[in-house]
Amino acid sequence: MRALIIRNVLAGLVAGATLAALVSAGTIATAQPSATTDLKTVPFEVSGELPIYPKALWTNGSTGTNVRKVEARLVQLKLLEKRYLDNEYGTMTRNAVKKFQKSKDIPQLGYVDQNTFDKLAAATHEPTQAELYPPAPVVNGKKLDARCATGVVLCIDKSSRKLRYVIDGVVKMQLDVRFGAVKTATREGSFTVGWKSRNHVSKLYDSPMPYAMFFSGGQAVHYSSDFAARGYNGASHGCVNVRDLGKIQALFDQIKVGDKVVVYRS
Repeated sequence: MRALIIRNVLAGLVAGATLAALVSAGTIATAQPSATTDLKTVPFEVSGELPIYPKALWTNGSTGTNVRKVEARLVQLKLLEKRYLDNEYGTMTRNAVKKFQKSKDIPQLGYVDQNTFDKLAAATHEPTQAELYPPAPVVNGKKLDARCATGVVLCIDKSSRKLRYVIDGVVKMQLDVRFGAVKTATREGSFTVGWKSRNHVSKLYDSPMPYAMFFSGGQAVHYSSDFAARGYNGASHGCVNVRDLGKIQALFDQIKVGDKVVVYRS
């Protein structure tokens, strides 16, 4: 009997200590009201502990014509640059949407819900065909690639062997260029400038590549003293060679990482 009483007393002491620890840690609320109360701020109606956010119509990663229409409206408001009119809801579109939401004093969700779209539609006009698909620049009566119509672009035509520095459809500079040989062909397609190197030297070929603007792996637009000396009698190892040193110097200072590069045949 004595042993039973001692065991019960010890069990009570352990339980009491455990309860005290839980109360101290905040796991179990005490009867005393807290001196300070933490308030949770949520943008919309609350169900239990979870905020209910409005349904997204278009959000990060969305693609398609409707996204392009939203982007065109943001361009109208000068919240988005034309270069990002591309059918893809990415970081720049998200930032522009947040700026618009802030201007209308609505929650900065970063995605387009029905309320945001209604306010955006009220603040803009229905995008025209020309706003959605700006016409390609025309040089000497010939259209450039349609991808060169918006934003800052190094528009490179293999057929005419010209590089054109284009801003929102306006040609700012034109340079003679040459390309890789058959076995080291310059890749065609749409790219972006990944990085720049003013005094670059090729580790693979141990040759200087001044004012290099890399757009596809080791392929870059850069000055070539060989091109300046030999002209089209030679070829590159895949890069886009420029022979005008003054122009490539000026171009290098204008181009930023992330600007578009389009290599095509007209």
